[in-house]
This record gives sequence, C-alpha cells and structure tokens, in this order.
Amino acid sequence: MRFKQMKRLSLMMFILLLVVTGCGSNAAVNSSTGTANDAAAATAGKKTELTFYYPISVGGPLTETIEGMAKAFTDKYPDIIVKPVYTGSYSDTAVKTQAGVQAQTPPDVAVLQSTELFSLLDMDAIIPLDDLIAQEGAGYLDDFYPAFLANSQTGGKTYSIPFQRSTIVLYYNKELFAKAGLDPEQPPKTWDEMREYAQKLTKDGTWGLEIPVTGFAYWMLQTFSLQNGQNLMTEDGKQVMFNTPEVQEGLQYWADLAMKDKVMPEGATDWGTVPSDFLEGKTAMMYHTTGNLSNVKSNAQFDFGVAFLPMKKSYGSPTGGGNFYIFKDISKEKQEAAWKFVQFMTESERAAQWSIDTGYVAVRKSSYETEVMKSYTAEFPQALVARDQLEHADAELSTHNNGKIMKILSDQVQAVLSGMISPAEGLDHAQKEAEKTLAPFNK
Repeated sequence: MRFKQMKRLSLMMFILLLVVTGCGSNAAVNSSTGTANDAAAATAGKKTELTFYYPISVGGPLTETIEGMAKAFTDKYPDIIVKPVYTGSYSDTAVKTQAGVQAQTPPDVAVLQSTELFSLLDMDAIIPLDDLIAQEGAGYLDDFYPAFLANSQTGGKTYSIPFQRSTIVLYYNKELFAKAGLDPEQPPKTWDEMREYAQKLTKDGTWGLEIPVTGFAYWMLQTFSLQNGQNLMTEDGKQVMFNTPEVQEGLQYWADLAMKDKVMPEGATDWGTVPSDFLEGKTAMMYHTTGNLSNVKSNAQFDFGVAFLPMKKSYGSPTGGGNFYIFKDISKEKQEAAWKFVQFMTESERAAQWSIDTGYVAVRKSSYETEVMKSYTAEFPQALVARDQLEHADAELSTHNNGKIMKILSDQVQAVLSGMISPAEGLDHAQKEAEKTLAPFNK
C-alpha cells in the first residue's frame, strides 16, 4: 500500500515537472513576444513634438490663424505634434531664439526675418535644406518668387523657405484724393508727383503722407535707395554701401518731405501708429508692409487704393517678412518632421489662404492659379499689387552681425529725420561704424 502511494506520488511529481518545464518555456516565449509587442506598440504610438516659434509684426488676430494651421497639420500627421509659441515681434523672436541656441535648447522650427540668415549661420544654428528640398524634385524652388529667395540663399545653398513675406506698398485714401481734386485712380508714380500730391493732401489736420521710422527705418530707407538704383549691401553680407550719392539723395528726399515740404510728421513716427492714423483719416497716404493689407481691408471705413511705391530712376522695394528655418541642434527625426511642417505651411492652396487672411504675398507662383486666389483677387485686385511689384524688388538688408548693422543705420536715419544731422553726416557715420562691425568677417 505504501509502495503504491509512493509510486503514485512520484508519477505526479514527474507530471508536475513536465508541466512546469513546459509552462516555463511557454512563459519565456510569451514574455519575449510580449516584450516585442510592447516595443512595437511603443514605437507605433510614439509622437514627435515640435516647438515652433513665430512672430507677429502686423495687425489682426494672426495668433488664432497660426494655431489653427498647426492643428490642421497635426490632424493630417497625428504622429507629429506642433506646439506654436508666439514670441512677440521679429526682434523679440530673434533674441529668444539666440538665447535658446546658446543654451542648447533651440526651437525645432521657427519663423524669423529672412535677414537673420548670416547671423544664424554665424551661430551655427541652422541646417541647409538642400537635401530635403531634393526630395521634392528638381523644380521645387522654381515655384517660389526669386525676390523672396534672395535672402534665403548664400554660398550655393538654401537655408530657409519663404513664408510670411511682403514688400512695402503705397496705401492711399481715395476719398481724400477726390476732396483734394486728385484722381482717385491715379496715385503718384514718381518722387516729384509724391511731393506734389502730399502737398495738396496736407490740410485740415490731415498729413499728406506718413512713413514709419521706429523698428524699420533701414527698411524704409531701402525703398528710396532702390528707387535711385542702389541697394545697401553686397550679396555675401560682408560689406555695406550706406554713404553713396544715391542713398544720400534718397534720405535727403525723405527728410525734405517732413522738414522742408511739411507734408509728413518730423522725427521717429512709430511703426504701429501709421496704419492707425491711416484708418482714422489722419494721413491720406502711407508707406507700409503689404502684411497689413487684410487689416486695412477689414477696418477702413473708406475706399482705399494700393499702388507701387513712387520711383526716381525705377520702381523698387526691398522684400520683407519671415522665413522658416530648421535648427541644427535637434534630432534627425525632428528635422524631418519639421520639414513636413514647412512643406505643409507653404503648400500652394495654404499659401493662398494665408495671403488672403493676412495680406502677406503668397510666396508660390502656383498660389495665384488656385481658384480661391483667383476668386479673391477678382473681387479685391489690390491684393495683386505687392505680387506684381516683386518684379522690381530686391533683397532686404542682410549682413553678418545684422542686428547691430540695422541699428547703426536706423539710429542715424532717425537722427536725420529729427533734424539733428544732415543725411550726408548720418550716412557717413553709419558707414564707418558698419565697416568696423563687419571687419572681422572680411579678414
């Protein structure tokens, strides 16, 4: 009896051993399979997050527009989450970006002034986009306007993609033109006509013309310089031409409008004040970015026109606005995700809608062939003026140590417009200071 019990017990132990061994083997397999499945699930569910810096330098509720575009991108690419960060003005955005680069926490993608190219290269902050562009086909860049690409390229490489781009245009109040006996459909085309029109329009507490100074004095000076046949810098960003006869004549004309002809305010007229004055009827004409076109269209209580800037030797305006940059100190995965975002934001249809919503020029030629843009410009032909003026546009002031160079020139322009010094004195001083600043880059 006892022997049978022991035999039964041994048999049970043997069976148990087989079961345990088998289960252990299956457990190991299941464990391995589970780990693989977990890893696959983790990879499948992994999301790439992009920090996106963007500025606003024009009127209107563009924050909501940008955030809506970022959301639409994530809806299309659920594995990429874009976090838009409003960073203030262009200069504020440049400062915050530089701080992030120095702290090795740059944004992944940012809209910065196209003129920041050399400064970003000097910081070794951005990547060339040529390899990414090559993925889109040989003719990809051909769809972008050459004037907008002028600030995107150097040394045979492309470092940024145009986005919220502009030129400076002339806005004018057609009702005030009619009251002054001027043809509302015939804006001034030359410097002489500009002076003549502004004199007739300056009355009853209304200025004939306002040109903003603060923030973008160098940019407005470029209009007069280009119209007189001279840009302000070389293509490599290492030299400037501030004190040439052509630039001096342009600044003299600008200063005379205020201090001699008395058709515009003296001193440093604020960038944001000018469109407000125009909308309130305090000035009959203004120089301003086409990026304010939608703001003026939405808020003007009068019929207004948009025209090329008046010329001396030729029409001319510097381009302006911001481009997309992708940063170097981020993972390859994020760079590729950022490129998808840049592609999305600058697609033809989207660029067209962005232009309609903001007044910026659609950066792609094909945008003007879309039905939405054709319909819009048929109803509102003023939207085509800045696009058409691109034929006469040139690169905005862009050099190494660009922020300092812009400030040097802008400070002297403000001093001239305030009557403190002559145009020749101001531009000579700006030239000398700029040459000192650029000396390290010319060794």
